[in-house]
Amino acid sequence: MKISVQFEKMQTSEYMTEFVTKKLNKLGKKYDWIIAAQVFYKSEKDPKGKGKFCKIELSHVGSKIFAFSNEENFQAATDETIRDLEKQLEKRKNEMKPYA
Repeated sequence: MKISVQFEKMQTSEYMTEFVTKKLNKLGKKYDWIIAAQVFYKSEKDPKGKGKFCKIELSHVGSKIFAFSNEENFQAATDETIRDLEKQLEKRKNEMKPYA
């Protein structure tokens, strides 16, 4: 799986790049039909105290899956986004029918 990590209007973070790459590789082993992942991190001022955004788009055979979260830190945002993606992937896996 090809993984692209982008940081929008903020400093790049080697730690977050490694963190999300490790999590996505684990997801890629479970769902081997994922082709690529695009990850976007963004930090904004948020009056509710959050403001750390993680957006991930997965490309796989047939279409794309997208998830997004806003949390107090990037690790929590990444974990929440990956949980959402995993739910969608499991649903998509159940819909796939093998050809005989």
